[in-house]
Amino acid sequence: MGCSFNCVYCYINGSKYAKETNNYYVKSNASDLVYKKLKKLAKNQERAFLNLGSASDSYMEIEKELELTRDILKIFLRFKYPVHIITKSDLILRDIDILRKINEIAILPEDIKNLKSKVCITFSFSTIDDELASLIEPNAPLPSQRLNAMNKLASEGFHVGVALMPILPYLNDDIENLDNAVKLFKKNNASYLILGALSLFGNNDNSSKIKYFNFIENNFPEILVNVKKLFYNREYPSQKYQNDIYRKIVNICKKQDVKTTMI
Repeated sequence: MGCSFNCVYCYINGSKYAKETNNYYVKSNASDLVYKKLKKLAKNQERAFLNLGSASDSYMEIEKELELTRDILKIFLRFKYPVHIITKSDLILRDIDILRKINEIAILPEDIKNLKSKVCITFSFSTIDDELASLIEPNAPLPSQRLNAMNKLASEGFHVGVALMPILPYLNDDIENLDNAVKLFKKNNASYLILGALSLFGNNDNSSKIKYFNFIENNFPEILVNVKKLFYNREYPSQKYQNDIYRKIVNICKKQDVKTTMI
């Protein structure tokens, strides 16, 4: 629970997942729990694509020491389950050996049995700019490191792509920035791109909304009024804004021959 990357926009701030993202808790018996669950599922011949990294990154710095994610991947391999990993970290390269084996023997669910790879890896980006990323994602590996890792993993034959989310209003949501981002993703062998607008929840000091507004005020005060106006009393930008962003990205991806769905 929680995440040491401490991204200023993270939706888990002030949520049931974590009071704030500058601290976290480790579920030390995670491997045992996964083993028991998958043993039962495999026995019943229940197949699924298993996901790692939705509310907390599986490759935080502490993973170098604990190797919990690596142990869990070994369990996936033992019971022949395919995996989808979402991450901001190039530490995933450490586990190429296990991912190769999963890709060889995992059993796909019937509804996606024609998928070419049994390992899907989605790299999360909010920006491709290392300098901006060092401000908004202070403890995460830089975008340039993620791009390098993405390229290497794609060369292994894994199904690799990008989650461009959240797109940051008035910081990198213009056509030029979006076009440059998609071109760079394509250059580094991303085969798909899924996108998402910024979401900001809560009204207390630890909430994602207040934390993000404070960050903008301290670093980009010239856009603070516009950002607040965009959200007003909502948790998401206006529907018009989201539709405009979606159209921009879809058009750019079509030109670059990058899919906007994973499958």
